[in-house]
Amino acid sequence: MKTLQAIAAELQGYDPQALSAAGARDFLLRLVEPVTQTEEVDIFSALGRVLARDVTSPISVPPHDNSAMDGFAFDGSQLAPDRPLQLKLLGTALAGKAWSGAVAAGECVRIMTGAVMPRGLDTVVPQELASIDGDQVTVAANALQAGENRRLLGEDLLQGSAALHQGQLLTPASLGLLASLGLSQVTVLRRLRVAYFSTGDEILSLGEAPREGAVYDSNRYTVFGLLTRLGCEVIDMGVVRDEPALLEAAFNRAALQADAIITSGGVSVGAADYTKLMMKQLGDVAFWKIAMRPGRPMAVGRIGQAVLFGLPGNPVAVMVTFLAFVRPALLQMMGSAATELPLLRAHSTQAIRKKPGRTEYQRGIVSQGANGSLQVQVTGNQGSGVLSSMVQANGLIVLDHAQGNVAAGEAVNVMMFDGVI
Repeated sequence: MKTLQAIAAELQGYDPQALSAAGARDFLLRLVEPVTQTEEVDIFSALGRVLARDVTSPISVPPHDNSAMDGFAFDGSQLAPDRPLQLKLLGTALAGKAWSGAVAAGECVRIMTGAVMPRGLDTVVPQELASIDGDQVTVAANALQAGENRRLLGEDLLQGSAALHQGQLLTPASLGLLASLGLSQVTVLRRLRVAYFSTGDEILSLGEAPREGAVYDSNRYTVFGLLTRLGCEVIDMGVVRDEPALLEAAFNRAALQADAIITSGGVSVGAADYTKLMMKQLGDVAFWKIAMRPGRPMAVGRIGQAVLFGLPGNPVAVMVTFLAFVRPALLQMMGSAATELPLLRAHSTQAIRKKPGRTEYQRGIVSQGANGSLQVQVTGNQGSGVLSSMVQANGLIVLDHAQGNVAAGEAVNVMMFDGVI
């Protein structure tokens, strides 16, 4: 396990007092290590879990050549481009039961979607493209080509091939794929355990009476939602007051039971920030000033074996730093092969002021423009305490470190919220 000093030595130009967003991500991905413990879970409990090893297909899917539609199956070598094909209808092949008879040249079988293709037949003419008169079926000239409308054995997956790969997050489609292979259980990495708490004497828990100078804690519930969406095992430790003994007890308790600790508040330059003092005392911790907006102050490191993420106190800054830095790091700890959210390109509907030298994450609303392309507009006030703007937005406009002002109509990167917030 590398120390923070060793990781910093690997990074060119590392400066904790003026760290770029890209530098912060790079540092964190060197800091965290994936869990290794695995467990077998039922397919109904596998959604959102990370696959611990490749899943090898025990069967071929489909297990036999079959019809892609309702129609008539025949030997396609009889087709000629300049004349219709006359075929004698022998009977019907139904899905779930193989046709047992022989089909000779000049003959065909009515076939249902999914039914096994009779031996020697490779083509299906859809019933709407065929003419039927008693037991005579006519296929018009140029209606189709040999081999059409047949699904091949193993067309989806061949027996012995990798159906799913280690590190994949299991999605609803993944569950369907596992079921199509006849698998009721799957081996996944254990859930990541994350403890989190808010800090500050000014923070009110729900149910407490309002008092002057105090605010209700929103970060605790936002972080809970973000971690739950990510599939973590969440350990809610509530609100911890700015008292050294209480903070020490909270950090020690969190480090004993969690893989990662997330705090909000207490990492800026305030005079009463006992949180920073306790982090330094108990662990190997660095305090960053990241060249970004919102969310400049952040603490990272370890307390015991647990990775620590000390986030700012403002609600929007908590969510932005979580999406930009914590989420990718946690996904890597979960063993996921995919850690970064994809960025879409959308045209800004308005000019956006931006100073080069920092990365900005502005709340935006992405929609489809009149010409069908994506467009994005800023939600309005971009203050880091304007929590309602995160509800209005469906993504973050990501303006890179070296980027300057954005002109109306210019394309920008957008990190979408769907499935994340």
